[in-house]
Parts: sequence; C-alpha cells; structure tokens
Amino acid sequence: MPSTALAGIRVLDLSRILAAPLATQMLADLGAEVIKVERPGSGDDSRTYGPPFAQGTDTAAFYLSCNRNKRSVTVNHATAEGQELIRALAARSDVLVENFRAGTLAKYGLDHESLRELNPRLVYLSVTGFGQTGPYASRPGYDGIFQAMSGMMSVSGHPEEPMKVGVSMVDILTGLYASTAVLAALRHRDATGEGQFIDLSLLDCGLASLSHFAMNYLVSGEVPRRRGNGGYGGIPSQAFQCSDKPIFLVAGNDKQFAGFCAAAGRTDLLQDARFATTSARIAHREEILPVLAAILRTRTRDEWLVVLDEHDVPAGPFNELPEVFADPQIQHREMLVDVEDPVSGRLSLLANPIRFSATPVEGYVAPPALGEHTAEVLAALVGVTDSQLTQLRVRGVV
Repeated sequence: MPSTALAGIRVLDLSRILAAPLATQMLADLGAEVIKVERPGSGDDSRTYGPPFAQGTDTAAFYLSCNRNKRSVTVNHATAEGQELIRALAARSDVLVENFRAGTLAKYGLDHESLRELNPRLVYLSVTGFGQTGPYASRPGYDGIFQAMSGMMSVSGHPEEPMKVGVSMVDILTGLYASTAVLAALRHRDATGEGQFIDLSLLDCGLASLSHFAMNYLVSGEVPRRRGNGGYGGIPSQAFQCSDKPIFLVAGNDKQFAGFCAAAGRTDLLQDARFATTSARIAHREEILPVLAAILRTRTRDEWLVVLDEHDVPAGPFNELPEVFADPQIQHREMLVDVEDPVSGRLSLLANPIRFSATPVEGYVAPPALGEHTAEVLAALVGVTDSQLTQLRVRGVV
C-alpha cells in the first residue's frame, strides 16, 4: 500500500503566481511528484513578490506559500530545444498544469491537442482568468479583478463601500477547485485509459463561490445587501463589541439562541414572538440587533467566551496572527511545521489541514531554489548528460 495518497503520480507544473501553484502544491502534499518548470534566470514571477523575503535569500514569502514539496527545473519554453524538453517531460507525466493566457502555449506546440498525441493519458489543466472561450478569453487578470467582476466584492464590506476580501480568495478557491478537478480526471483516466482537458476560469470559480448568496438572489430576485461583519444565517451571526474587545457570535438555531439568552440572563427574549424563532429573528433583524449589542457590551470578551462556551453557544475572539499561532487548538492540530532550508536554515510553513488515517500528509520539503533540480530531473527522465546540460545552459535553454 502506498504511504501517500498520490504516490506514483507525476505532475508537470508550468504555472506561476498563486492559483495553479496552490493546486499543484496540494497534489504534492498528497504525495504526487511535482516538477515545477520555470524560466531560466527569473523563474516564477512570485519569487520577487516581496518583501518579506526568506532570511538570507531573495525568495519572497509569497512564493514560499504555494511551492513546497516540489522540484524546480529551468527550461526556456520559447526555444525549440526547450519545447522538446517539455514535451519529453509531458510524455512521462500523468498531469500537466499551466496558467498561461489562452492560446499562448499552442504557439509552442505545448497545448493539449499537441501533447495528447504524445501522451493520450495526460490530464491537462489550464487555469486562466476568463477561460478558453468567450469574449474575454484573451484578457489578463488578477485576483482583485475577479473579486470585483464575480460579485464577491458586492456582498463584502459595509453598506456604503464594497470591499475586497483581504486574502487572494478567488485564487485560493480556484486552486482548490483545480486540485479537485485533477483528482476527478485521474479517476476517469484510471477507469478509461484516457486523459482529458480541464478548462478552469478564475471568474467562473469566483462566481461559483458565491454559493448561497447567489442562490438567495436567484430565488428572490433581491440583490444581497452588504452587512459588514454581519452574516445571512441565523440571528445573531456577526461581530459584536464587548466592554473591551470584539467577539464573533453565531446562534444558528433556536437551541443556540436559547443558550445565549440563558448565558445573558435574558430568557425574557424567548417570550417575544418577534425573537422566538430563527425566521422571526431574521424578519426582525433591525429590532433585535441593537438589543443584543447592548447586552454584549455589559461584559468583557473573555467573560463572554467562558459563559457562552458553558451554554454551548458558538463564539470566538478576533485574533491577530500572533494570537492565531499561539492558540492552543491551533498548536494541538500542528498547523505550523518547521522544515530545513539550505539557505535560510529553518523555515516555518503552514501545514496542510487534511488529516488522513491511512495516508497522512507528512515529510514537508522546503520550496525549491530556482533550477535546484534541473540536472537530476533531466538526467533521470530525459537522459540529458552533464555535457549536454552544460551546452543547454550556454544556449539559454535551461
């Protein structure tokens, strides 16, 4: 039995920046061999997206966030010899992932139709801003643009101002969609012997991620209002200011609301028909929220957290990152791992959150230096000798 879920799967990663590299990092975490192909000299654009940079290096933390457990090979795909090297690697791979603008790799004979002739079993994933088809297919784009265009910003922020989610959320969600798509395509490949092409768009993924917000609009025809730190679930479901610090509180059903009322010493609220049920509280949102806000200001955040936990009411503090990593639950779940890095020494990384019983995610390896594995990969998979490699370097191919 393999020690990792994707042992034996080889992924040729031609992607840069965030969304697609996150997908290939996920596959690498799950045990796939991921060979990251980068431009000689400069590499993945995100290597320079700093400061901050890893100590003693010119490698940005941004790059480190999505490239662990990979090997880096430098190949110039704009040269004929580089194209042949990539084709040779693709012929020996199970998956190819790229995020060039639609149509770009076809110019070099590295598109799906060209490579499937060499390797009919190849799963070929293309991640683009707008997809392979449609009036915007040739446009470039970045996460913030897709948050704006997909409607994500329209439901985020305060009523007077739409707001981007702080992290690159469309990129991250697209990476998760991408890794799921690859796994499904590999399942199909194993059943039929045939690979396939996956066309994934950041705009599509951003819209799909609106989930119940989009469904509420489709059912009601009403445009969702921005509610700042307020939610659309049960009431309460939002941030409240305590006497010292804020808290996020959710009473998603009547039992939890009854628990809140007991914790607050306000069981009289349950006798008010406007507040007695979830649907009634949603209908009378503007009436109950000031009441709840006044109640929560009567105690400190930590006092509320204790008493709400005693009554099984979901609540949590607003943590800055130092508090996040100091949290005993986060520490118990080992969500921070330290790895050896040949340049910076020790490097702390976020752990993969998936916990398998039979094929655990373990053995984290630091993100590779640019071209760190060029010689060993090309020798093992393509048969390039040391003297040939020297000549390829002279000619700017690797």
